[in-house]
Amino acid sequence: MSYNPFSLSGKIILVTGAASGIGRATAIECSKMGASMIITDIREDGLAETLHLLEKGDGEHRMITCDLTIDEDLERMMTFLPVLDGMVNNAGITKPLPVKFINRVDIEKILSINALAPIYLTQKLLRKKKLGRGASIVFTVSIGGVYTVAPGNTMYGVSKGALHVFMKNAALELASMGIRCNSVNPGMIETNLVAGKQYSEEDREKDMKTYPLKRYGKPEEVALGIVYLLSDASSFVTGHSLIIDGGKTLY
Repeated sequence: MSYNPFSLSGKIILVTGAASGIGRATAIECSKMGASMIITDIREDGLAETLHLLEKGDGEHRMITCDLTIDEDLERMMTFLPVLDGMVNNAGITKPLPVKFINRVDIEKILSINALAPIYLTQKLLRKKKLGRGASIVFTVSIGGVYTVAPGNTMYGVSKGALHVFMKNAALELASMGIRCNSVNPGMIETNLVAGKQYSEEDREKDMKTYPLKRYGKPEEVALGIVYLLSDASSFVTGHSLIIDGGKTLY
């Protein structure tokens, strides 16, 4: 077998938000690298489709339907989990609104899914001793709210900014346990999250021109960055934010 420092063979990886988009692409790419995948999402149909797409190699794969914002669901999921070698906190939502239209219902929902759910999940995995020594935790953050701002992106940006800060603090605290914490910070990626944004094709083409590579990214391009952070190739990397944005933040 040829040398591959990015191999995930023998590793058990949990991916949240795996029913579509970056989460699905991450699960697929990790399975191609030999990992045994545990995928979770609130959408059972999309999760089943992802499970069907995983590479059938040495790894064994399974799915767990779970609402990450419900404590009882998180506790139930803990009972099904083995000790993990890696975990990708990927589930997220958005709803563009100007600041003057921000409301409690929307912002609390976005914060609950994008920030609080991965924080509580990480905490529960630690308390239940479900993260092995040398494990890698990857958070899907964003350039939005951390490196860039845009009109209407306040609620999403606030949630991702909170997750960014949590990742940094967790990396420092968990280093003594040999557990690494990093994030990927994508620019605009061609997913359902982006497709659901309420702007015209003309606005979309105009926005793409603000990227030096003149396009949006693909889920697989983010997923491969996550593979690196999960693999032993990044064994001396923790507390790092890997920007994957087609050069957007160069301006």
